[in-house]
Amino acid sequence: MARAIGMVECTTVSTGFKAADDMAKAANVDLLQAEATCPGKFVILIAGEIAAVRASVDRAAAAYGDKVIDTFVLGNPHDSIFPAIYGTAQPENIDALGVLETYDVAAMIVAADIAAKTAIVELLELRLAKGMCGKSYMTITGSVSAVQAAIDAAKQSAGDKGMFLDESVIASPSEQLMKFLN
Repeated sequence: MARAIGMVECTTVSTGFKAADDMAKAANVDLLQAEATCPGKFVILIAGEIAAVRASVDRAAAAYGDKVIDTFVLGNPHDSIFPAIYGTAQPENIDALGVLETYDVAAMIVAADIAAKTAIVELLELRLAKGMCGKSYMTITGSVSAVQAAIDAAKQSAGDKGMFLDESVIASPSEQLMKFLN
């Protein structure tokens, strides 16, 4: 039994509510998030067994395809994904700071999972579309080489979907900058 998460990102709020309801009814999944984001998009995040998550995401994608921006299904997501989404990650030491920005939410979560599985890094935050005109970003920390490797892999993932916007790796970020993280 594999645990999984899945997401559907819609262009409109009204379609998002319909899609969320259909996804909850399509299979035995837990609806973790169903909410409007900037600029009037709607994000649905679900969890459950991989087959159930796949069935729910596929149902919404088929039914509302013309109003779906992006989707994903991740089997065995990295444990740091949820603390980063909900802003509860508490870094102790930041040797390097990596930042990756995308045009959408779904591509960001997939990129963050890839980053966390590529190198020994800690996801600090996933800022998902709110207050950013639909864009999203992640911050990660670790050694400079680990952060660079993770950002490179995440950039490749987001770029493959055409959703990559920008990235940076900062060695030894200043104390003044650190107080603005999380």
